[in-house]
Amino acid sequence: MYKLTGVTKTYSKGRGTVQALAGVDAEIADGEWLSIQGPTGHGKSTLLQILGGLDRPTAGSVELAGHDLSRLRETEMTKVRAASIGFVFQTFNLLPTLSAQENVETALVPLGVKGASRRSRAKEALDSVGLADRGRHLPSELSGGQQQRVAIARALVKEPKVLLADEPTGNLDEDTRDEIIGLLRTLWKDQGLTMVMVTHDSTVARQAQRLGKMQNGQLTVKTGSALEASLQDTPPA
Repeated sequence: MYKLTGVTKTYSKGRGTVQALAGVDAEIADGEWLSIQGPTGHGKSTLLQILGGLDRPTAGSVELAGHDLSRLRETEMTKVRAASIGFVFQTFNLLPTLSAQENVETALVPLGVKGASRRSRAKEALDSVGLADRGRHLPSELSGGQQQRVAIARALVKEPKVLLADEPTGNLDEDTRDEIIGLLRTLWKDQGLTMVMVTHDSTVARQAQRLGKMQNGQLTVKTGSALEASLQDTPPA
């Protein structure tokens, strides 16, 4: 699914530069769940933004399903993001003046999905996250956990290949965190998603198939404790 080769990212800061990524090499398999941890300011979110095509590397290549994201024109990159990549953020990023259903529908607008089809797919997405009865509610009328469920429905309504999550439980209490991670795990398995999750929470990170650590802009990856259980849950081909 993903292949990163020599990925670096530098930013200008005053008269100097800051190196956010320092030659990252990695492969993320189709259908894999990779969690990434590490100290603040060591490149985790930068890496996620580059995987999602929200930013481009200073050097190196980022291949997604055979396409080098670092070389795509902006119009092509926008199409890839719209069709193939879903995003979930710590702060939910819901539009406050739109209902839950309307927020989910916004993900389908760039794909040209019209009218009744868009509404139907949004309702199905909300149902898949347990919010079939909350479609008309504004974000301010929903709990934090419910808002994150809407955000997940918005990310998945377009049926992406990849789900990128940046601290998706960072603003939630422990019980709600467990509910959201359980939901993401179910959706990941049922929909065959490739999921990359940045998290400071070791309880969350250990549920992934592989664990990555960002340190000084470099990524090291090891097999997660959940890999064996995940494989046992998967029926033989």
